[in-house]
Amino acid sequence: MTRKKLFIITIVFFFYSNVQAQTKNRYKDIIFSDVTIDKDISYNNTATDKEKKAYLFDLFQPLNDSETSRPLIIWMHGGGFKYGSKSAKNIQLWCRTFAQRGYVCVALNYRLSKKNTIFNFDKFLGASYDAVQDLKLAVTYFKKNASFYHINPDEIILAGNSAGGIIALQAVYSSDEELATLAKVPRNSVKIDNTPVKVAAIINFWGAIYNLEWLRNEHVPIVSALGSEDNIVPPTHKSAPLFGGKDIHERADELGIPNDLAVFKGYSHELQKHFNPFFSGGKGTHGRWLQAGQFAADFLFKTIIK
Repeated sequence: MTRKKLFIITIVFFFYSNVQAQTKNRYKDIIFSDVTIDKDISYNNTATDKEKKAYLFDLFQPLNDSETSRPLIIWMHGGGFKYGSKSAKNIQLWCRTFAQRGYVCVALNYRLSKKNTIFNFDKFLGASYDAVQDLKLAVTYFKKNASFYHINPDEIILAGNSAGGIIALQAVYSSDEELATLAKVPRNSVKIDNTPVKVAAIINFWGAIYNLEWLRNEHVPIVSALGSEDNIVPPTHKSAPLFGGKDIHERADELGIPNDLAVFKGYSHELQKHFNPFFSGGKGTHGRWLQAGQFAADFLFKTIIK
């Protein structure tokens, strides 16, 4: 090979590499091939032995990342406040793929109810109150330890599916007073703290807010995704005080809150064709989870990433 040909090939290679680099955006696209995972870390050092499992998280970070001030996404699983854990397949999937985009991600456990939350909505509300308090504790923990985890405390994002999305929305948009009143929580049994949770954004995957008027309390961006045929957490209000992603989208538009909504037509809860709580879904469902993740990543990139 002549020197001239070698020179041309080298120039073409570097030009191509530069173009490829320019088409990949940190936080929007997957740019890291692998991540590190640290499991079973506690965000509550005062938890009793019986409580410890409820306060554990898994930490996902992009492998060989040199950034020292990164956005953090706290992911919370579904399960009706009765079932589930940080090990849920969709939570692990989103934590891994968002870490590959450059985020630090946390898969979070929170307290689950020992009562029947599935068929008793009052118990459901009470359990959600407890879960919101756990999330607030986690946010405080990560803000306090921001330098240790190399995160930006002003760019914390709350995310979750189903019950996890409900927790994220209520933590930001309802006060303790409002949520305790709705959940009929005895005031002498809890400490009411109406200090707003200050975060950068919410990822709401097929979750809901209990009262649309609470959206007036804050101005935090919300990105939602849901299945059009979801009968577990319907896109719009039906009976119980659950206002789904479509309701949230319309009211957020009215209030000028930055938001977006992806509707997966023909699909049910968890983006399954026919929802089954004991089956995580096949490749098709996992593919839709990835699509929902990319939709959320695109929204965050254009809305909060500086």
